[in-house]
Amino acid sequence: MSIDKTSAIPQDETAVENPEAAAAAVTAVDPRLLVREQGLAGYLGEFRRKMKAGELGSLPVVIGLIVICIVFQSLNSNFLSAQNLSDITVTMVGTGMISVGIVFVLLLGEIDLSVGSVSGAASALAAVLAVNQGWPEWLAVLTAIAAGLVIGAAHGFFFAVLGAPAFAVTLAGLLFWLGFMLKVLGENGTINLDGDGLIGKLTTYFFSDVAAAYGLALVVVAVFFITSFLSNRRREAAGIPSRPLSDTLVRTVLLAVASFAAAYMYNQYKGLPLATVIFLAFLIGTDFLLRRTAYGRKIFALGGSVEASRRAGINVTAVRISVFAISGGFAAIGGLFLASKIASANQSAGTGDLLMNAIAAAVIGGTSLFGGRGRTWNALLGVLVIVSIQYGLQLESIAEPVKYMITAAVLLTTVVIDSITRKTQKTAGRA
Repeated sequence: MSIDKTSAIPQDETAVENPEAAAAAVTAVDPRLLVREQGLAGYLGEFRRKMKAGELGSLPVVIGLIVICIVFQSLNSNFLSAQNLSDITVTMVGTGMISVGIVFVLLLGEIDLSVGSVSGAASALAAVLAVNQGWPEWLAVLTAIAAGLVIGAAHGFFFAVLGAPAFAVTLAGLLFWLGFMLKVLGENGTINLDGDGLIGKLTTYFFSDVAAAYGLALVVVAVFFITSFLSNRRREAAGIPSRPLSDTLVRTVLLAVASFAAAYMYNQYKGLPLATVIFLAFLIGTDFLLRRTAYGRKIFALGGSVEASRRAGINVTAVRISVFAISGGFAAIGGLFLASKIASANQSAGTGDLLMNAIAAAVIGGTSLFGGRGRTWNALLGVLVIVSIQYGLQLESIAEPVKYMITAAVLLTTVVIDSITRKTQKTAGRA
């Protein structure tokens, strides 16, 4: 028996008797291997192929961020100042946390309309326990987050077990938890938080030592390179196509440039914000959960086909309940950051455009409304777009109604791109 080096498939007597099957076996080569063997030309060709097939990834939102920065910087030189950029990255954390939970729900192809009210209810609960009841602040924070998890699980129960539509269940939750928040806050309607307390420091504490920002950048780059390198080694040992070392080095260099530029920017103002560090930690953790664990693969499978997932042995009910619990938990965390930003819990918490912005951030960042496609990093990209637009318009003293219209236009554009992308993928046979 001989081995064809190109296909790595045995060429036995059957192949000799069936030349068509032998020819098909010879061409059975992982396309990624061919791309890498062709060097730069191969990668350019693969890029063109992905664009034609509608595999845009995060490219549209990255281009959008670049355009936003160019436009607003040309209008006001303070837009890219260290202070403004630092303020943007701190302000975005509250909405960004809520959006991370929304990403999980959208991956199922569902929606959670209650996250705004849940965030407000959680912040009100934490404030009442810490300020009015005298609880230790860390215990009040943990209780509020636990309440968010339980609330989300309850929504998931009505949806997954009783079969009520997620839209209706979470819409009812929006109203119920809004009323709960108003009831908890009482007649006064506002509870001021200690600016030097745990919740207050979530958005006001900065690591002023320049070594903190640069050290975090170094750790992020080093961890990325080591994990990528070891992953490639494991794939090579298993005979699975992997990225060449040159690919890993290029990606590492690009990440290093972005990370150290951000560290330099932070050190030009107050230093590294605690809020940004916590947000990045949650993004890394949830991204690992979704892409590197069996649980994450189950979520993506459910977003692709519920019936196929059920036949594959996935506990559909348990996964659905857990996803809504995660959404509620992140809504509570986001609510605490929003309360920290204004140093109080009040009747406007969780209302206004918060729900719209949280969902819009996930969608704008690249998470599909139709389920099965997205990453928690999409929440970061999307909320960066929204908050950058808000700050840019604020610098230009643009009226509030115009802000809503522009944000709506960005969201509509993103949804249209998502729909066109899905149609293109179906045409290309990749959906």
